[in-house]
Amino acid sequence: MARYTGPTSKVARRFREAIFGRDKALEKKNYGPGQHGNSRRRPKLSEYAVQLSEKQKAKYTYGVLEKQFRNTFKRAAAKKGITGENLLKFLEARLDNTVYRMGIAPTRRGARQLVSHRHITVNGEVVNIPSYQLRPGDKIAVRERSKTLEVISNSVSTVRNRFSWIDWNGKDLEGIFLTFPERSEIPENIKEQLIVELYSK
Repeated sequence: MARYTGPTSKVARRFREAIFGRDKALEKKNYGPGQHGNSRRRPKLSEYAVQLSEKQKAKYTYGVLEKQFRNTFKRAAAKKGITGENLLKFLEARLDNTVYRMGIAPTRRGARQLVSHRHITVNGEVVNIPSYQLRPGDKIAVRERSKTLEVISNSVSTVRNRFSWIDWNGKDLEGIFLTFPERSEIPENIKEQLIVELYSK
């Protein structure tokens, strides 16, 4: 299964954002990676470079590689509405992202692993495809025999943020994907219009 397996701190430092979750390396060195660190002069980026950087940030944030990201963009462009917002809505509707949003896993990487290892069900059926696209009304739950897993119980007990497009039942470890979120509800710092401009070239 294709996924990014490289160093996360280096990527987070490149974008100067904790896109993989809290990162001590980023907190200590809030500047780009490289031999000369913060003293290195960085040239002004071209318009193309800025757009490409924004696309890369979105890909790393949601754990999507290029081919899958491009296909998601094509779906977003074909759907009525604002293409950039549609793109983020489809990314938010991925099963691994929703498991993360529910707090079943502390990171998207952890959520992807739970899905791949068959710990998650959708509408009562085990689904082990992290990119599975949810539809409004779909019921996501932790598989019965997986509810005692320490990683899940620890994550659920510490989660604080809840999202309006998800109805979560912490007692039964299940929730419902109510609807696609509005752009204003998605907390990620992504300038989606730059990605649209990049693919429009």
